[in-house]
Amino acid sequence: MGYRDTGNTPVILAPNFISTEEQEFGSVFNAAGTEFYFAVDVNGRNEIRFSRLTENRWTKPEVILSHESYSYNDPFLSPDESRLYFISNQPTDGVGDRKDIDIWYMERNDSGWSELINAGPVINTSGNEYYISFTADWTMYFSTNGLAPGGSEKTDHDIYYSKFTDGVFQTPVALGESVNTKNYEADVFVAPDESYLIFVSTREDGFGRGDLYISFKKANGKWSNALNMGDKINTHHYEYCPFVTRDGKYLLYTSNQDIYMMSTRIIDELKKTIR
Repeated sequence: MGYRDTGNTPVILAPNFISTEEQEFGSVFNAAGTEFYFAVDVNGRNEIRFSRLTENRWTKPEVILSHESYSYNDPFLSPDESRLYFISNQPTDGVGDRKDIDIWYMERNDSGWSELINAGPVINTSGNEYYISFTADWTMYFSTNGLAPGGSEKTDHDIYYSKFTDGVFQTPVALGESVNTKNYEADVFVAPDESYLIFVSTREDGFGRGDLYISFKKANGKWSNALNMGDKINTHHYEYCPFVTRDGKYLLYTSNQDIYMMSTRIIDELKKTIR
């Protein structure tokens, strides 16, 4: 998509093609780098669009999920790319008024994608579930404000993970205080090998409305205290929806209503500061 390596300087992804005068966010490439899914805000209603690399050219983005009343956003492919996960305020039965935001998915088939499937009550609550990402073994990371970590009072949003065992997602477990706080934590991207995670939070050490933070998994299996990713990424705007390409080379995220892309060298640099 016309990206050139600018080191730790973020650049807008595909200006006037992907990043336009509309608000784009929640982007994901497939492992081969030949499929690109992203969300667009259309007058307060979100839809998911798709572009494919064909004969060294990206196709014009087409809408694959849209509704006159409901929103669809935060797309993310399952580890084997057989499912496209996303979030929506669509009612479970697909009719009636908008509801709280749930995690959904579609299964890939010969004609494209299946009908929409709700991820079910183990994952979804009466609150809102945001942004999905996976480890290589299908452990799902996401955020919700519908659960209370450790029996405490409910907070704004916190980050959870759910193991995938025998084809079934297990009861979600909240991350500890090195990641979750009384503030807002959401939009979590976890590395496929679970070595780090990047997420958005609103904290006193932030640069703006919401910043990207990173936490690394230590040798003892615990997560390091989350670090603000710094002013090369974070601004007075709202930074969110992080994603790292499967080859580990590029970080994508949204800021000021556009999708940005940069080298992941910043992740390696931040890891060196962990003691």
